[in-house]
Amino acid sequence: MTPLERTRLEKAAADCGFDLTPELVDNCLLLRSTQFPESVSIRVVGDRDFKLWSSAPALIEGNSSPDGALQLLGYGQLYSVLEKAAATARTMPDRVAAKFIQATTALPRTTEAERLVVQRVGQDLFRRALLDFWQGRCCITGLDVPELLRASHIKPWAACATDEERLDVFNGLLLAPHLDALFDGGWISFSATGEMIVVPSLDDAGRDIFALSGSMKITGLRREHLPYLAFHRAEVLRHL
Repeated sequence: MTPLERTRLEKAAADCGFDLTPELVDNCLLLRSTQFPESVSIRVVGDRDFKLWSSAPALIEGNSSPDGALQLLGYGQLYSVLEKAAATARTMPDRVAAKFIQATTALPRTTEAERLVVQRVGQDLFRRALLDFWQGRCCITGLDVPELLRASHIKPWAACATDEERLDVFNGLLLAPHLDALFDGGWISFSATGEMIVVPSLDDAGRDIFALSGSMKITGLRREHLPYLAFHRAEVLRHL
């Protein structure tokens, strides 16, 4: 690894949320952060090409080489993967739940009004986690105006058995307002591969109004989303 390559990789790491000074270990640059314990290692393998390993496989997804590394072509792919890895690490379900416990431990929960205050704290943390995980974009349309995006629970808040389930980032989709309303009302859902399912009772005119097309699907779906989506299809999607 040349000094110039190391400098560029260190800048990429800092830009993407790995805020501790990288270390060179076995010709790999080890990236770490003060915000999470997981790490990522990068090795330069060609002209602007890289191999990545993570201490937690969930942080990086894609086709890996026999040695378990994710192969990337160019700095554009590198930035994209590092940003997603850092966002995933920051929003691990136990971390969001831990923040919720810390923020609400001292809050009273005797009255309905007090319980609603606690719920709003959780929903705010959940929204921030989804904005981070989905990198501020609707996972269907790509809309990137945060003020317009909605944090949609896949398994509804009231149906969740624990706070960990309610605050699990994989129990949420970041959606444009019209898709949030349709999803929450059970007019649409998504298959295990992310394709949109529209209930037959929403006719062609309704689909045109909402600009729903057969090609719409979730970008960035993870296997951890699948149990929640199965619940949504079984319990929330309208079966008319």
